[in-house]
Amino acid sequence: MPSNRVVKVRSTGDSVTAQEMRDGIAAIQEELDVSARFPEPVERAAAEAVAAPRLPELDRTDIPFVTIDPESARDLDQAMHIERAGDGYVVHYAIADVAAFVAPGDPVDLEANRRGETLYGADSKVPLHPTVLSEGAASLLPGEDRPALLWTIRVDETGEGTDVHVERAMVRSRAQLSYEGVQADIDAGRADELFGLLREVGELRLAREAARGGVSLPLPEQELVETGDGHWELEFRRLTPVETWNAQISLLTGMAAASLMVYARVGILRTLPPADPHDVQRLHRTARALGIEWPAELLYPDFVRSLDPSRPTHAAMIVACTRLLRGAGYVTFNGELPELAQHSALASEYAHVTAPLRRLADRYAGEICVALCAGAEVPEWVVAAMHELPDTMAGSGRLANQYENAIVDLCEAELLHDRVGETFSAVVVDLDDKDRRRGDITIQDPAIEARVEGADALPLGEQVAVELVQADPGKRKVEFRLA
Repeated sequence: MPSNRVVKVRSTGDSVTAQEMRDGIAAIQEELDVSARFPEPVERAAAEAVAAPRLPELDRTDIPFVTIDPESARDLDQAMHIERAGDGYVVHYAIADVAAFVAPGDPVDLEANRRGETLYGADSKVPLHPTVLSEGAASLLPGEDRPALLWTIRVDETGEGTDVHVERAMVRSRAQLSYEGVQADIDAGRADELFGLLREVGELRLAREAARGGVSLPLPEQELVETGDGHWELEFRRLTPVETWNAQISLLTGMAAASLMVYARVGILRTLPPADPHDVQRLHRTARALGIEWPAELLYPDFVRSLDPSRPTHAAMIVACTRLLRGAGYVTFNGELPELAQHSALASEYAHVTAPLRRLADRYAGEICVALCAGAEVPEWVVAAMHELPDTMAGSGRLANQYENAIVDLCEAELLHDRVGETFSAVVVDLDDKDRRRGDITIQDPAIEARVEGADALPLGEQVAVELVQADPGKRKVEFRLA
């Protein structure tokens, strides 16, 4: 997903603190100059595109696709079908074809290049494309014929992809399903055969990931829950197994896309450098703070796989592990492969191609793969834009982090605003490079990270008592000092 930390808010909707949250989010959007609204020329161009889309000739509405997403989702990028083929499988993955509606240089395209990606946080959304497209004509909604990039990936009995092809086609989703609903059907033994195959392929892919030294973070949703009388609690919702298996299908497609582009020596890869040892050491201290055993001989990927996201402290640990995803970026190439071509967390080459409604780079990478599979030249508009794309996505990534961090700060200030003056047990997990009297702490209850200040140098890695001296939702500021 575009965001590293998913924060949701559950409230009565009409309380004072709920209104504070809404006002706080509105203030963040104003400060960062982002809006869910689009300029009138962009909305008009999107409406015109809906009336005259560029539709493919190939009709694959015979494939019984389904979508699996959060229950309230309307921007449906992906639809899936899996069938058995001898000892292996054929995975069909339909991805929304944004280019059927958006032409290079048109107002929607220019605005998408300005935005870069959809911003998420606390049930707010600042979309990449006007909703007439992202939640309407381009979304793979059930019962509707839609243009798509149809990926057909053959997978052997070990979970290894053996062949990939992508082409434009008309598709039709049969049902919009939710993760919780599918998981309930599986648990009750009444699920469709498709989901048995999804489990088989998902588990095989997870085993292959472990074997090559990769890891996917089972990132839980953080949910701020209003309990009454202006109080909040922090809860974590773990991913269902269905979400984990579904994510493996997306990763399979991204790796298949990368293999096409690497072979052809032209493309857009998602990359991540090896983890900084300092960050790994910090995570060891975070584990200690949360009371989680991490033996020195246990490698980071195996440690993550040992965590149980249903336990709040383990869920907080998984969120903290997103620190090792810092430095992720995009690299484009047309000729020689770049020096850094791998995504170190996945231990593989990888490309973003499965979320074009929410992420700009996916549209470009998808166009490259369609051209390569057709034996055609990569479109000139793609080649012309490729060299600027990493900077565009880096800028949108920084903005997404600012937006997300501001919302996390708001949520934590709301969570703690009635506990000023209390003392908490914490562990110092990092020190300020310029002033060792300042640093970061991890608190076990509530499971958060925060800044702290002391009169003397902080004891790195040690347990300390800290006093909460400020938690101001209006300023989105939380302050601790050494007790």
